[in-house]
Amino acid sequence: MTLAAVGLIGAVLLIVGTAAVVVAQYLITSHLTARAARAAEHTAAAYRHGAAPGVLPARDGVVLLQVVSAGRDSRVLAASASLQGKPPLSHALPAPGEDRVDTRSCGDPAWESDCLNIVGYQTTVPGHGTVTVYGALPEPWALGSPVPAITVAGLCIVVVIVAAGVTWRAVGRTLRPVAQMETAMSEITSTDLSRRMPVPDSADEVARLAATLNATLDRLQRSAEQQRRFVADASHELRTPLTALRTRVELALSAPEETDPMQTLRECLDDAERLHHIVEDMLALARLDAGVEPARVPLDLGRLVESELAQWSPRLPVSARVDPGVAVAGNRLQLARLLVNLLSNADRYATGRVEVLVRAEGDEAVVEVCDDGPGIPSADRERVFQRFTRLDTARSRAAGGTGLGLTIARDIAIAHGGSLHVADSMQGARLMLRLPLLRDADRFVAPAAASDGSDPQAPSGTPRPVAAQGPQPSRSGAGRPHGPGEHP
Repeated sequence: MTLAAVGLIGAVLLIVGTAAVVVAQYLITSHLTARAARAAEHTAAAYRHGAAPGVLPARDGVVLLQVVSAGRDSRVLAASASLQGKPPLSHALPAPGEDRVDTRSCGDPAWESDCLNIVGYQTTVPGHGTVTVYGALPEPWALGSPVPAITVAGLCIVVVIVAAGVTWRAVGRTLRPVAQMETAMSEITSTDLSRRMPVPDSADEVARLAATLNATLDRLQRSAEQQRRFVADASHELRTPLTALRTRVELALSAPEETDPMQTLRECLDDAERLHHIVEDMLALARLDAGVEPARVPLDLGRLVESELAQWSPRLPVSARVDPGVAVAGNRLQLARLLVNLLSNADRYATGRVEVLVRAEGDEAVVEVCDDGPGIPSADRERVFQRFTRLDTARSRAAGGTGLGLTIARDIAIAHGGSLHVADSMQGARLMLRLPLLRDADRFVAPAAASDGSDPQAPSGTPRPVAAQGPQPSRSGAGRPHGPGEHP
């Protein structure tokens, strides 16, 4: 960067310095020539109108004036005091058709100056015929000397050296924090993300870069810690059914006469199904964490709830009150999984009933899933959405939950631009889902209507009560999403 700056500044100074010397010489020469021309022109006019020959007066500060006759034997007819008795200033004559000639004379020992700028005007004088009136001014000694060029070159070199030093120090001072950040970055490993970049005091781009890197490292550290906790929790969760499965198989093999093979197989199937649910939920979380945007279509949220309730096999009766025309834009499979997780969670802890409400509030579609179970303490309303979370009164894994259902439900809600939280309730738990309401009726389609058996021509504007669902013959757990989170 210093070399680039020096090269650029040097090139600019070279061009500017050369131009300055040339322009200065041109301006000085033009000024001297103009003065000499005016003096010669005025003298020629005066001499042409009958001025007495002899000593010519100085004009406009020009003291070198001569009137020289034309012809081969040109002689000085009149001259200024300083040129008395000296030969003609010049023998140059104007070109044919011209009356003025500009010339320059150097190195003549007859003159005190090294060089003279001479301007001659040709005119006709009665009694002398054609004469040439010359006016001359000596050039300053520096005009033809290399001293100005050398001086300008020296100044350019000094400026380039100063610019190089300033650039070196400025760039070094700017990049020093970058070098420190590079050193700190090289010391960060995948197992230790606690180190941070030093943030310089200057409020410049480097400081903002360091702050951005530190924010990125914070996110990476949180992500790594969350990943480690997730792996540890997943390993712990998987170990329990695997241990139970292995224990049952080992007991059946070691004492076959004391075990019931069918009972052992049923218990092993339960453990295998639990493993299947855990792995399925972990894959769902991985897809949500990857941020993959699924295809979304307009959906009637009420009909989607009715469709899932029609296929649901609850432990307790489920009642639903659905407002028609509550439309959202979303992925049907993901929203169906969200609803099943909420229903499964409520069904697991309810003591007598589960209630589902679907309505529109302002610009939001709202789904409430309520149960009459023990409820969720206020201090644990956020903790139940953490992965593999079980509250103290719900530690038993025999209940069938994986501890991931509510986590998956909230992630799906957030991915759809909504929210999922635990609301206040007089009794039991009340989970409230909020999604952006879709009001573009022209684009609305109801893909769930074909499968829920409801009447697509039902009058709009009135709630559709759904008959309570009682316990039905149990379906295989592999046929529907499982793994909701637990609450007491």
